[in-house]
Amino acid sequence: MDRAAIEVADERPRAPARVSQPGTRRAVRDVSVPISPSVRVPTAASERAVAAMVEGLERSGVSDPDVLSAMRAVPRHLFVEAGLSGRAYEDVALPIGHSQTISRPYTVARMLELLAAGIDPARRARCKVLEIGTGCGYQAAVLARVFGEVISIERIRGLHERARANLRTLRLANLRLVYGDGRVGLPEQGPFDLVIAAAAGDQIPTVWLEQMASGGILLAPVAAASGQALHRVTRKGSSNWTLQVLDAVRFVPLRDGLA
Repeated sequence: MDRAAIEVADERPRAPARVSQPGTRRAVRDVSVPISPSVRVPTAASERAVAAMVEGLERSGVSDPDVLSAMRAVPRHLFVEAGLSGRAYEDVALPIGHSQTISRPYTVARMLELLAAGIDPARRARCKVLEIGTGCGYQAAVLARVFGEVISIERIRGLHERARANLRTLRLANLRLVYGDGRVGLPEQGPFDLVIAAAAGDQIPTVWLEQMASGGILLAPVAAASGQALHRVTRKGSSNWTLQVLDAVRFVPLRDGLA
């Protein structure tokens, strides 16, 4: 989850991100049971707020119709504290506890647009996605509206449980939540067509790269002395990855273990 805006995209070729050596830690899994799809319709007041939010995203340059449709469909007010529900559709990050935040709407939309770039709608419906860092579950719900299957992993049990509660009323059959160490990923569930991370390490873990399918895409913030930048990695073969360094970002640190 981010604490600030993603800047305007600016592709700048740089040296490939450092990668860490494969770890030996294993995630502790607690997969929720998928249930039949249905979406709770927002109230009339929130419908107006949603429309204003989506118009703001379009003015900011988000144009992918699948992403905009997903942002319109997922009721963000279900994922914020009751006392902050009046600000749910403002373009701001909001606290969700455990020193974490729900990303601002533009950040979510921009991340998904970059992840989905170049993938036609028919293929999107078949993509299997790994999300590192469930948080309150909002981005996972938006991902599930764009792609065919989403598995989201969270290391903080309190957030994992909160996400399950938040998502229960949406009944997204193609979304599963896992309590476990996101830095390890989910090798048993791979390979993944897409991987997206919501926390910044100073390296892209090798295990994430290894869990990508051939032709797969990974989108993750990476920290350096000059600040964080969004990295988009494409797997070209069994041992060949290419890198694009994109937007300047600010995310919470990537941590390992369970909490």
